[in-house]
Amino acid sequence: MEHNKSLLARLASGEVILGDGSYIMTLEKRGYATAGQWTPEAAAEHPQAVEQLAVEFARAGADITQTFTFWCHEDALPKGCKFSCDEINQAACDIAKKVSGSKGTIMAGGITQTGIFDKTKANKNKIQAELRSALEILVKNDIELIICEYFRNILEMEWAIEVALEYGLPVAATMCMGPGGDESGMAVGECAVRMARAGATLVGVNCLFDPFVCLDVIKSMKVALDAFELSPYLMAQPLGYRCPDGGSFGWVEIPEFPFAVEPRQITRFEARKWAREAFKLGVRYIGGCCGFEPYHIRAMAEELADVRGSLPEASDKSDHDLAIHKELESKLSRYANKGDMSFWMNQKPCTGRPLSTPFCCQPAPATVNKAILN
Repeated sequence: MEHNKSLLARLASGEVILGDGSYIMTLEKRGYATAGQWTPEAAAEHPQAVEQLAVEFARAGADITQTFTFWCHEDALPKGCKFSCDEINQAACDIAKKVSGSKGTIMAGGITQTGIFDKTKANKNKIQAELRSALEILVKNDIELIICEYFRNILEMEWAIEVALEYGLPVAATMCMGPGGDESGMAVGECAVRMARAGATLVGVNCLFDPFVCLDVIKSMKVALDAFELSPYLMAQPLGYRCPDGGSFGWVEIPEFPFAVEPRQITRFEARKWAREAFKLGVRYIGGCCGFEPYHIRAMAEELADVRGSLPEASDKSDHDLAIHKELESKLSRYANKGDMSFWMNQKPCTGRPLSTPFCCQPAPATVNKAILN
């Protein structure tokens, strides 16, 4: 969908904005990022790989092209990295600007928690200086939206929002937390209220927890925001892997993280279901994080085509209405039910392993979230 007016104007008109999806996890699988470090030097080392992924998301229907600047901190970069954070951030901006220009998407710049926040002796000036250093480069490159994402503590998030507001751009704030609240135990609703009062235009959640757990989190946020008569736009970019047994740190605590998570990946139809439920809940910026591949974003765009008004470019190669499979079903018995959307939307996929591990196999699992039933 080509953008010819600002993000805020589009949201105000009632448009549903689709975010993009997984960068760091997808690039790790493709051989351009390192598990355990999760840093974005690929933007400078292999810009063509990052650009290709950004193009795939745009073709799939994403309205946003976000800079690949996740976890870009000098002390986090791998030993021997030939590029500085400033150089990586600039390379990420070059890629996002190119794709945004060619695909008509909104360019967003992302910053994350610093990794140096210590709630017992946090240095606000030091943390804000690091965030400001990253933002200076992003803003210089004409981003249209600042996304403060992957923050686990509401206080550090408030400090990030304070810095982001210095640049006069819309600010989105998403925390990586489940129903139990932030890392300090601050309730979900309280976090939402504090993000809104700090000045964020969009508030919500991203990563760590799957779409159906995130729906519960957003519901709690909405209740609190309504109670305090606050009305930021709701935003959610959840994890693309089912982990109702994830504990307080979500999928990071499951035994399969990070090298064997594939059997937990959501299907394209679960992505459709997530998008519809998020829309019904009032979320107007709907995207994905780790595990959300371009085909998931395409499925979401196809699901919401009735409210967005069109299908994405990549749907030219998609049997989105199952017309092809309806015809196959009429001719071949092995295609029974394959042309029925309800068959796919209600399917509970098998892992294919004779003795598949039970869904919860942690040594000391947290109470499983009711989202397992969705």
